[in-house]
Amino acid sequence: MRNAVGGHMNSRAKGCRGEREWAARCREEGYEARRGQQFNGLDGEDVVGLPLIHCEVKRVQALNISGAMEQSKRDAKDKVPIVAHRKNGEKWMVTMLADDWFALYREWEMGKRE
Repeated sequence: MRNAVGGHMNSRAKGCRGEREWAARCREEGYEARRGQQFNGLDGEDVVGLPLIHCEVKRVQALNISGAMEQSKRDAKDKVPIVAHRKNGEKWMVTMLADDWFALYREWEMGKRE
């Protein structure tokens, strides 16, 4: 996408668009999610509204997933770090650490047995 001066849309604008898209996807699932930067100046929070989850959002064609996860881990504090990401024309995906995934899976599995 080109801007008025003939250059490409800057990565910040693309990032904001991706954050809005991910927040909208979370709202479709029933969560009151929104971009973190627009409220209270919450640095490091791309999207807020998923309890106990720190979302790092990437809306790019080529993603350094290891770098994105490191960024999410660094900013997560006491939350579970995830990277929500998608390429053009593809569905959203969520990447998380295996330890966190197994902890969530065990909780889900235990709920199914009761």
